[in-house]
Amino acid sequence: MNILGIDYGHKRIGLSYADTELGVAVPIPAAVEPDFESRMGHIAVEIKRRRIDMLVVGYPFNMDGTLGQKAREVDNFIEELIRRFKLPVERADERLSSYQAESDMLAFSGGKRKTLSERKKERLSGEIDSRASALFLQEYLDTQM
Repeated sequence: MNILGIDYGHKRIGLSYADTELGVAVPIPAAVEPDFESRMGHIAVEIKRRRIDMLVVGYPFNMDGTLGQKAREVDNFIEELIRRFKLPVERADERLSSYQAESDMLAFSGGKRKTLSERKKERLSGEIDSRASALFLQEYLDTQM
């Protein structure tokens, strides 16, 4: 089964991919187009190209396990995904996934701090969002498959 991990955001949608036979989630280029319709088009291309069977969307629980406004936004996004792509959707706890992704990227750089412009460029590229998506997708694979 091919799974697309999705980390929803207003400006960027982080994406990751996993094949359950391999059991490894990897980040793929984020949907960072300037408008929502173009970002959804980006997702549609990935679904077709990678023959996606299921979507796993990061779900923003509060640290105490409750749901807030962001969860309602993600619920609306999930409804749109189901309407457009007619694929099953699972929710995965995304708490601290972006923080972990940034920490991992710092560790991979040998602990060298990036300049403000480097961090801004990294953020705008959606790389952190896609890495966060890969983290919660991997956790999903490890616990559900």
